[in-house]
Amino acid sequence: MDIGTPRTDTTDLRPDLRARWHAAVTTAGAPADRDPAPYADRLLTAWAEPQRRYHTTAHLADVLARIDVLAPHAADPAAVRLAAWFHDAVYRPDRSENEERSATLAERALPELGIDAARTAEVARLVRLTVTHDPAPGDTDGEVLCDADLAVLAGTPQEYAAYAAAVRDEYGFVPDDAFRTGRAAVLRRLLDLPRLFRTPYGTAHWEAPARANLAAELAALTSGDSPG
Repeated sequence: MDIGTPRTDTTDLRPDLRARWHAAVTTAGAPADRDPAPYADRLLTAWAEPQRRYHTTAHLADVLARIDVLAPHAADPAAVRLAAWFHDAVYRPDRSENEERSATLAERALPELGIDAARTAEVARLVRLTVTHDPAPGDTDGEVLCDADLAVLAGTPQEYAAYAAAVRDEYGFVPDDAFRTGRAAVLRRLLDLPRLFRTPYGTAHWEAPARANLAAELAALTSGDSPG
């Protein structure tokens, strides 16, 4: 599977994700006497909540796979991987404080696992950064996490249409006119960024197709058609 496209199969991702979680917390410095398994189970349960259509365990697995590719660019890949686990751990499409609550969850859980204060703070900072996906110059950890999270925008037109449909499903409680207005504002904000992707890999491989997909969806929304 291309790492710029969303996972669409129905494979049970939990065994691989549990192994990834164990590796992530071990690399991040969790002592051997702390059992990471209950935390993995709680996080995976959260990522599988029924209100989710796009922000699912498949999205988590895809973000982690992209981080694998981008990791050489990060200053602290371990913190970035942990931030991926927490960045949508709390997700309610009708709420605006998801990232803050997710960051707070990380600040509570990671010290319990024995992760030191500095790395815990970095994980929480990165989670909060996903509100804007706009890391400061030189913030290589932020660049990796944000690029990995946004890489879904760079799929084929068909894959992008599936992503956009999943987002619409998550906001099924919003009337069509209101959704079109809100979604168009999000797309314009993204297109107005000087760069969607900040890592060298993201710039080279994802920037052009992502902008084409965003522009096509915006055109479809503003003309009254469905994207894709």
